Amino acid sequence: MNTTSNRKRRISAVAILSLAASVAATGTGLAATTPPSTVHATAVTAAAAPPRSFQGTLPAPTGPYAAGEDVIHLTDESRPDPWVPSSGPRQLTITMVYPAVPGTGTPAPYMTLGEAAGILQHRKMPASSGITPQNLAGVTTHAFDGARPQRGKHPLVVLSAAAENPRMMLTSLATELASHGYVVALVGHTYEDTGETLADGQTPPCAICDHPETLDFDSVAASRARDVSFVIDQLTHGNGAWRLAHLIDKHEIGMAGHSLGGAATAATMVADPRVGAGVDMDGTFFPVPTPGQINRPFLMLGRADGHTPGGGGDDVVWKQAWDALGGYKKWLTVAGADHFSFADQDVLQEQAGVPSASPLSPERGVEITREYVTAFFDQTLKGSDSPLLDGPSPNNPEVLFQQ
Repeated sequence: MNTTSNRKRRISAVAILSLAASVAATGTGLAATTPPSTVHATAVTAAAAPPRSFQGTLPAPTGPYAAGEDVIHLTDESRPDPWVPSSGPRQLTITMVYPAVPGTGTPAPYMTLGEAAGILQHRKMPASSGITPQNLAGVTTHAFDGARPQRGKHPLVVLSAAAENPRMMLTSLATELASHGYVVALVGHTYEDTGETLADGQTPPCAICDHPETLDFDSVAASRARDVSFVIDQLTHGNGAWRLAHLIDKHEIGMAGHSLGGAATAATMVADPRVGAGVDMDGTFFPVPTPGQINRPFLMLGRADGHTPGGGGDDVVWKQAWDALGGYKKWLTVAGADHFSFADQDVLQEQAGVPSASPLSPERGVEITREYVTAFFDQTLKGSDSPLLDGPSPNNPEVLFQQ
């Protein structure tokens, strides 16, 4: 097994949000004890009109339902914020995406202006990209505020994004799952990404992004697991902390995560038996589970050039995790994918005029991710047979079944 320092270097090399390939990351440091200065939309101004205008659109969901959306704010009074204790109890922002009646509600914004400004500041986006807080916040998501919910109860799936990525970078997966009958909770892990707008309207920037090589990622994954368990508590106890909590089937809960969010998925399943199925999308395991810790369904979905058995690097960790997993499990790789093929980044980057370096088109990466993750939860949470998971498909020649 590789040393902890090598594992840190691996994840820091792949976990960085990249709307432009040459963007440098900034942050305030893990040891911050006072809240970093807050990002406001007014902090980003254009010195001159950009030569092009960015108009982002995420892939439309394919299921029979529309995707409704609510944003909720929760505070865990039982613990201080792990990264900025002086800010008080842990505050979280969660986007709830749910099966809705088509033709109801109004188009939901991709993010707040403060969140959009945080991304542009953190990534030092050049004016030539044409991306402004306004048009980034206005990316078409195919989700609808105030949409009328479908009747009945639906499995809950929690999503956790990559290191430094705000929760919105898994929006296309969230809307797809909602369109197929899932309630989805996109959890924003405060102070761990470019900015999550909190209940008071403030959008604090990342407090742990400055020196990723110094981070204890086992601790970060464990903290995310506590975030997720708290969110599940709030959504499933009593009437729930969300106005539509009655939609949730409390007995069918899954989780999926990208990169560090994948590590958090495994960590959550170890700590919380309520999570009955998990998906790791191209993430190293922090820590690697041991035999007997996860005996519930688990899907490992990653790049072919990074997660093919025997390929070295992260594959050593994936093989250890694979051997430790009990119950139903699948190990799939995607030929031509890069680390961000499993989230929204590559799609938006291409629309901003920055071609993807991956042989796999960004749209195809999202399509494969949504299709296989949905099939996995259909089979494990809904009990619906998903032949897609039985073996290679001529419709998806890029997807390789490793185990």
